[in-house]
Amino acid sequence: MIDKNHPAYVYAKSVVSGKIKAPKYVILQCSEFVFVAQGKSDRYMIDLAKLQKIEKLLGLMVMAKGLKARESVRDTLAGFQWLYIVAILCVVWRENPEKRRYQTAILEISRKNGKTFLVAVIFILLFLTEPRFSKFYSVAPDGSLSREVKAAIEEIIKSSPALVGKYQGKEKFKMLRDSITCNLTENSYYPLAYSNGHLDGKLPSVFLADEVGGLPNPYALEAMRSGQLTILNKLGCVISTKYPKTKNPFEDEIGYAKKILDDVVEDESVFALLYEPDDPTNWMSDDLILAHANPLALEVPEIMEDLKKKRQQAIEVEGRRENFLCKHCNIIYQGVGTETYIPVQDVIACQQNKIDWNGRDVYLGVDLSMTNDNTAVAMVALDDDAGKVYADVIAFIPEGRIEEKNRAERIDYRKFIRSGKCIACGDKTIDYKVVEDFVFNVEEKYGVTVLGIGFDRYNALSSAQKWDETYVTCEVKQHSSVLHPATKWLSELVADGKFAYEPNELLEINFENARCTFDTNLNRYVNKKKSNGKVDMVAALINAVYMLQQNTMFSEAIDWGAVVI
Repeated sequence: MIDKNHPAYVYAKSVVSGKIKAPKYVILQCSEFVFVAQGKSDRYMIDLAKLQKIEKLLGLMVMAKGLKARESVRDTLAGFQWLYIVAILCVVWRENPEKRRYQTAILEISRKNGKTFLVAVIFILLFLTEPRFSKFYSVAPDGSLSREVKAAIEEIIKSSPALVGKYQGKEKFKMLRDSITCNLTENSYYPLAYSNGHLDGKLPSVFLADEVGGLPNPYALEAMRSGQLTILNKLGCVISTKYPKTKNPFEDEIGYAKKILDDVVEDESVFALLYEPDDPTNWMSDDLILAHANPLALEVPEIMEDLKKKRQQAIEVEGRRENFLCKHCNIIYQGVGTETYIPVQDVIACQQNKIDWNGRDVYLGVDLSMTNDNTAVAMVALDDDAGKVYADVIAFIPEGRIEEKNRAERIDYRKFIRSGKCIACGDKTIDYKVVEDFVFNVEEKYGVTVLGIGFDRYNALSSAQKWDETYVTCEVKQHSSVLHPATKWLSELVADGKFAYEPNELLEINFENARCTFDTNLNRYVNKKKSNGKVDMVAALINAVYMLQQNTMFSEAIDWGAVVI
């Protein structure tokens, strides 16, 4: 049983009791830690000998900079930092004390909460406590972020007299441009930048994935984890702030951790401290939001005062809101000067496994963008019996720009190509013939009857003329007054659960990107220029919904689309 005065236990106990203001999932994780720390678990315990060793090592480390520079790290660690270290390094199996409990340690925390410092401390501890010849890696979205961790490690080592100098004729730590090696144990650390396809083959005993919300896909995590299959005490630290988009690898990790903490999924190998506000609604005035997202600010008043200043700036200057809310409050903020079209979680709630298209009458919507940009074709049908509008949307991208687009948009387009919801065609530009042929083949592919095709005139006249030989086609003018009714109806369908689509993550990303603005008559429309990424699939869907709406609700003649209402 851990000493009840130990800072890790005191912090966890204070969170559980409500003495320290913490969000729901931190309370749940702290409750589990307290249960183990009190010796009540039949499966797990705290290795007191390991804990004592770590405490001694922390006493040898010296703060390099900041408000507590030149003090020992042991005396400067915040409560949540103590908890993170003790939980991931000292909680072990009772039946096999050599084996640590946790294999994944997730930390969701705002900027300026000592994240990089904490990671540096953990790596130094690993240098000195892990088995000989262990290898440690850190990965981040770019090289500069990865180098920050290495720099923090070096600063602590250089500031700590016990860690510098020689032992048996060798420098205790050998610090090179691309690595750090502890000559006492022959353990090595390598900082890596994200590079698709170049992270395989590593054998990390421990890895850190930093700013995971900024990674374009889960490849880095998968590559690191696949290299740990033969490691007894494998550990992956997954750390990030919030990012503007909910579709990113970190949100996947958070979602899984929440299921564990909610007892929906059973997995005792994951430790997660998720410092995100329980209720982000009143961020302009509610100090509890700052407390929930910034545990260090509860111990360092100067940080809390600085956060309040940043909050006031975000209130007064709209352009600063996204950064403040995402990076300092762990709140996903989607839009500056605009509003989110439809919350992506509402869209996801409309997903269904399979739609039977056979025999249905459908309308198509086409968004033919620039030839080097995304294009989309949407199909919708009204099911009177179910009272729903069914939809399917396919994107088209230039095949020769896949890697470029993956990097720029932080989207794994190859995954969506494999899923069948994205088609790569052409080289540097989209091959319009592939799009045209796709439309011509819709009836055969799905077993449907195409009643009409709505298109945006921009870049589409040539293709529309070809389709017009077989189908009824109509220009859907991209004017707010024309698009408003369909834009509004689609949002109502989603809100009422009367919209349905088969699994299509790329469509969800497009919805997440979509921002609406209002014209002078308060007509709402999706504004591509104000949106936060590609929205071509949403634009095509609105064109298709417009066609359906005009036919089923407004009973207009088939030439409606050319009229500006």
